[in-house]
Amino acid sequence: MTQSPSWSAVPPHSVGFDGKRTEALVQRLARDVAQARLPGAVVLVARHGQLALHTAIGQQNPADGTPMALDSIFRIYSMTKPIVSVAIMQLMEQGDLLLSDPVSKYLPAFANVPVVADEAGTAVRAPQRPPTVQDLLRHTAGLTYDILGDDPIQQRYTQAGLGSRTRNNAAFADALAAIPYRYEPGSIWQYSRATDLLGALLEAVTGQTLGDYLQQHILGPLGMVDTSFVLPPDKHQRMAHAFAHDPDGGEQMPLMDLREAVPLQAGGAGLGSTAIDYARFLQCLLNGGTLGDARILSPASVRLMTSDHLGSIPVNRTGRAADLLPPGHGFGLGFAVRLEDGLANQLGSKGMYYWSGISGTVFFVDPVKDFFALMLTQAPNQRTFYRPLFRNLVYAALQD
Repeated sequence: MTQSPSWSAVPPHSVGFDGKRTEALVQRLARDVAQARLPGAVVLVARHGQLALHTAIGQQNPADGTPMALDSIFRIYSMTKPIVSVAIMQLMEQGDLLLSDPVSKYLPAFANVPVVADEAGTAVRAPQRPPTVQDLLRHTAGLTYDILGDDPIQQRYTQAGLGSRTRNNAAFADALAAIPYRYEPGSIWQYSRATDLLGALLEAVTGQTLGDYLQQHILGPLGMVDTSFVLPPDKHQRMAHAFAHDPDGGEQMPLMDLREAVPLQAGGAGLGSTAIDYARFLQCLLNGGTLGDARILSPASVRLMTSDHLGSIPVNRTGRAADLLPPGHGFGLGFAVRLEDGLANQLGSKGMYYWSGISGTVFFVDPVKDFFALMLTQAPNQRTFYRPLFRNLVYAALQD
């Protein structure tokens, strides 16, 4: 693989992408901008260490008409999760933890958390085994997400304010430990607040704040100069914004304000970033953990993270969780992983890994084809449409 700390822009055809189809991708998104369904976006496709596409479309701020720029800063929400998962793997490589360690070894409040024993969430029992660090990384720890429904445990998450940014990671962990597990640990894949809890676990292991650790060990070494939990004043004017009102007539989701420092540095959803910054992270993964002179992870750890860790563990595909991990996909340590060329209803190839963010951001990495692609936008209610659209258009332009 090509190791490149910076990219040169090349004609798409020189790295195996059809030029006309690549331009059609841009025009498809521009059409939705013109129809006021998408405020704007930055898209980037890189192959063999070179940029086949990097362009800004539409508006950075639809309220005042500020045009989108290549260095616009986006709330990436759950695209924070892969970065934090890499940080946990660094701790494993340094001998600071084992993936088989129980979570309670580092967060003692989880030593006696029960699991619900009935659908009403009133009866509880001791779990058959405690959740491990691996369970947190692969979302099999028995936790859930308040944003995915309103069953009794999800209601307790909401009542406890687990989505609040007003408490720090240690206080978040204590609040989560006061609520029973929704599922038997290790029994089911359920997208959850597990990576938020990994942020607290990392702080307990290292004695550093999550932001300081990431800056020292990942963001700084990779030259991700615009990725952080809070934007300094000189970058405020670069923050991308959503429409004030949902163009499809739904209730517009309020987005976090990166311009204000808050107590919680959320491991599952807190970072802002740019397309070129996040591309540096993805290129590092594609290179097997290196970028230029920086090595943040070993090739063995990258392979482990991007391999399926579910095996026979079933996936919860009920309710709002139905589309998060479609048929033909498994989950690794921080990434969804495509297991089959068929089954899924969108283009891709076996071995591809990916994730996305609730505000509309998405990426995927194809190690076999040696390329990655990402789209950053702030269109939360349209995300389920643009994620597969973007992937289909990218793969449709690929010539091999």
